[in-house]
Amino acid sequence: MGKEKLSTQLIHHPYKPPEGFEAVAPGVHKASTVIFPNVHALRTYDWKDKSGYTYGLHGTPTTFTLEERIATLEGGRFCVLAPSGLSALALVDMAFLRSGDELLVPDNAYGPGKAFAAGELAAWGITHRFYDAMNPADLAAKITPATRLVWFEAPGSITLEFPDVPALVAVVKAANRARAGGDRAIVTALDNTWGAGIAFSAFDLGVDVSMQALTKYPSGGADVLMGSVVTRDEALHRDVLLCHMRLGLGVSANDAELVLRGLQTIELRYHQQDATARELATWLQTQPGVARVFHPALPGSPGHATWQRDASAAACLFSAAFDASIPQERIDAFCDGLRRFRLGWSWAGPVSLCAPYNVPGIRTLGWPHAGGLVRFAAGLEDVEDLRADLAQALPRLHP
Repeated sequence: MGKEKLSTQLIHHPYKPPEGFEAVAPGVHKASTVIFPNVHALRTYDWKDKSGYTYGLHGTPTTFTLEERIATLEGGRFCVLAPSGLSALALVDMAFLRSGDELLVPDNAYGPGKAFAAGELAAWGITHRFYDAMNPADLAAKITPATRLVWFEAPGSITLEFPDVPALVAVVKAANRARAGGDRAIVTALDNTWGAGIAFSAFDLGVDVSMQALTKYPSGGADVLMGSVVTRDEALHRDVLLCHMRLGLGVSANDAELVLRGLQTIELRYHQQDATARELATWLQTQPGVARVFHPALPGSPGHATWQRDASAAACLFSAAFDASIPQERIDAFCDGLRRFRLGWSWAGPVSLCAPYNVPGIRTLGWPHAGGLVRFAAGLEDVEDLRADLAQALPRLHP
């Protein structure tokens, strides 16, 4: 065989760097095609147990490393990655629900997850109902023979009520014990984005599946979209993994690299933002026009005692309900007047955020407060600068 042309030499270059290189940051491996050493390997390598590589979509050293570290963060055994938190949530739904099944969701759960149930799941013949997460008896009353999946969220989205997850799990376990032999058991899943594996372990609370939006704390930079699904049970993991494969879900190596980097500082950032949020929430509840502040660590906030029992930290979020006499346009003016709290969705990044919400418009079981509400997410700015920002904008509530 004669000397090959330059293009062929460059594509099939024989040089391989020496092994043994090690650095703080894991290597970034990008691939769609994975090269096999021989036909036997091509036929026998199995990506499902991480014993081999077959195709970029099914895992690379970079994504396998991130999955293992997220499983450790959550206190689980198995992890799969998804392109966003919402796609991870939807993956759980699709892995465990079939036509004719029923899904139960907290009324205060993440809105897009509820919309997925009302849209795609309903179109596929899967029904859903909302229950009061602060009332285990309401969950018990709504479980039917068709129920196959129950979601929890701790705390609730936007209004941050902290539910008694072990009590809710006990309700589901009792329903499973009462089922006829051979009937499919109800699976329990927790949206653990707020807890992030830092405030509490989802599995210590008794749930089967823990889902996170890695977009938030594990990333920490407000520049990555990703989600994860973690389990301890191998059979449940296999259901998720195979559904994940059939859907063709994948994450980029560069995004995985950023989340791996963020994990190295997640505890420091979580506790720093927790401290800032507690200080600001405590101060804000004393200000004129503020009817109530919702934050699990504040005495009087819904579920505070349960948070004290089950959690050790409280993330970056707090919400303020304003007096009913203050019109929405004044609340909007207050938000527009903030200089360090920027208007935007998401949270757990370096920049503090705020957003006004119409809570009655997104709840089906009622909402006891008549005034408007703003959710705040404390970033990594100095707490005194953030307090000063709130103070300079509050007069807009009372022109």
